Amino acid sequence: MEALKIIFWILLFIAFYTYVGYGILLFVIIKIRRFLNIGKKVAIDPNYEPEVTLFIAAYNEKDYVEAKMKNSLELDYPKEKLNIVWVTDGSDDGTPDLLKGYPNTTVHHLDARNGKIGAMNRGMEFVKTPIVIFSDANTNLGKESVRRIVNLFGNKKVGCVSGEKRIINKESDVASGAGEGLYWKYESALKKWDAELYSVVGAAGELFAIRTDLYRHVEKDTLLDDFIISLRVAQDGYTIQYDPEAYAIETASANVKEELKRKIRISAGGIQSVVRLSSLLNIFKYGTLSFQYISHRVLRWTLTPLCLLLLIPISFVLAYNEGIFDFGLYSVLFWLQMLFYIAALTGWFLENRSTRIKILFVPYYFFIMNLSVVLGFFRYMKKSQSVNWERAKRAA
Repeated sequence: MEALKIIFWILLFIAFYTYVGYGILLFVIIKIRRFLNIGKKVAIDPNYEPEVTLFIAAYNEKDYVEAKMKNSLELDYPKEKLNIVWVTDGSDDGTPDLLKGYPNTTVHHLDARNGKIGAMNRGMEFVKTPIVIFSDANTNLGKESVRRIVNLFGNKKVGCVSGEKRIINKESDVASGAGEGLYWKYESALKKWDAELYSVVGAAGELFAIRTDLYRHVEKDTLLDDFIISLRVAQDGYTIQYDPEAYAIETASANVKEELKRKIRISAGGIQSVVRLSSLLNIFKYGTLSFQYISHRVLRWTLTPLCLLLLIPISFVLAYNEGIFDFGLYSVLFWLQMLFYIAALTGWFLENRSTRIKILFVPYYFFIMNLSVVLGFFRYMKKSQSVNWERAKRAA
């Protein structure tokens, strides 16, 4: 029983550290560094104003073209220095035709569809500006976003800049909106502290930028292109910085079912990224970057969901041995877990109903985040087996 108790506390510590402890540790480290005046920010050239490319890979996005172009042309950056590039490969809904005639806009189109990554790899061959900013067709950018992103590149050590993803929250939002909005607020705080410590670990695909000459072609089967692109920049010795006032606005998922589907894809991509970026786990080589990467990303996509799953039967055994209704330490911890999952199930029951009990959506969103990792693992394994089978066939 003593061995089981040790395992219980190890599992609990990993889960706590992943979602709360790392944030607390970051906050304390940042406060100490500020007090000791360590890591003073590098002076940035205020006159740094190079040509930039706003790069949009789009497939059948006709419904968003007008709003996206209106938003892009209203951005606070010299019009003669802002090149807008759309790559619309495979689109057959009239998207390329709608884009004709817009100023400072170049459209690259092929009838064949090769996926978003294929479009990005092809389109980057036409980018000649020193900085390229990636954005989605269905997101609008804050007016000062481009200027704020470019400003951070005034520091030569910065190779990538991530903007913030903001979720439109309405009073009528269901669980996906309420939970996702709170999650991104917490993520925003972690990113600010990560950037101040050393580097953000991954960029938001809705809005991020890199130095053009640092772009490396991405494997066609990659699920999280933004994450892979940005972390490879960090691997090359540059930092990823973050400005929450450079933001992209996106509507929350229509419902939790859609959010789970999206999260499964992200989780599968996360596991794929951990495999492909395995060298980043070498803390002796990458130091602080490895520490941040493992703490903020790797644990969430690998070990922690398993820990949460194992905690349920282990805590039950310990609580039963102690007296499950005697409310000792282990029985209290067991019932707190049960209360949390009951709240998550209640959030599921109320997800698409007219309700304002949004506090229940937080445990539900947390629950689907971890469920998506488990399902994402099976998706990744299935995809990997499919790719290996295809390679074997070609080799034969």
